[in-house]
Amino acid sequence: MKENIWVVGAGPMAQDYVKVLQGLKRSFTVIGRGEENSAKCAEKTGCAVISGGLEKFLGGKPLLCSHAIVAVGVEKLYETTCLLLEYGVKNILLEKPGALFSEQFDMLASLTDRKSADVLIAYNRRFYTAVKEARKIIEDDGGVTSFNFEFTEWAHVIEPLQKAEGVKENWFLCNSTHVVDLAFFLGGKPKNFCAFISGGLDWHPSSSVFSGAGVSENGALFCYQANWESAGRWSVEVLTKEHRLVFRPMEKLQIQKRGSVSLEFADIDYVLDTDYKPGLYLQTERFLKGDKTDMCTFKEQYEMYRIYKKMVTGNV
Repeated sequence: MKENIWVVGAGPMAQDYVKVLQGLKRSFTVIGRGEENSAKCAEKTGCAVISGGLEKFLGGKPLLCSHAIVAVGVEKLYETTCLLLEYGVKNILLEKPGALFSEQFDMLASLTDRKSADVLIAYNRRFYTAVKEARKIIEDDGGVTSFNFEFTEWAHVIEPLQKAEGVKENWFLCNSTHVVDLAFFLGGKPKNFCAFISGGLDWHPSSSVFSGAGVSENGALFCYQANWESAGRWSVEVLTKEHRLVFRPMEKLQIQKRGSVSLEFADIDYVLDTDYKPGLYLQTERFLKGDKTDMCTFKEQYEMYRIYKKMVTGNV
């Protein structure tokens, strides 16, 4: 099939994808919903945007695309992907987390399997330049021996945000898993772990303080914590026999050598992560090449949903 890319969405994330596709010199069609957002997208990107929404667009029986990028609001990810799968789209890059509720994950997993489609979850942090460099060091050092991470969210900033129903209540899944996915991507998925929670917020009643520890499938010990009612920030620290690799801020790599107390920023070329939204260029390029290496498949996300549920509720 001749390459024909659809970008579904017209908001800031969709605009970031448009910039990448322009940089890759690919032809594409942007499908927005509201006229106002579509007009803003067209103005900022310089490309035409079809407004009216995906359902209306598909009603015109367009030629099937080779690839679709779903960059709509979190609350619309599930239904948008279902529409694409039912239309026959086989290659979909779906913004994280892919769905909001357990029944949506169940239905989407079944539909993806039935349609024999490749649905990939867009955890772009896996493709940071800093992560690429860290993985080289990890390999040279013989693997990860332990890791820790923090996913504190700033409740005072999130509380006043106007979001669709279910988004803030699932903020850990929608936002904090950016950190969690990267940590387990580098250190290995949990083989066994204990999770503890306390507190709760009006907009996130299940919990607001988190901690846990366990062992990964790679044999690395790990621990985590977050306190949404106190101070903190996102961070991931990965330890090998020779180095401590620190992502704080997440886009940059700091390195501490064994036997030293100094922590220094790695001297690497971040050009793709400064010219474009960090990680997005390499992730999109790989998706369009049909290379699923290091990508988060929907099957993987479906399995991890059980882990995420335990982390946020203390129960499976």
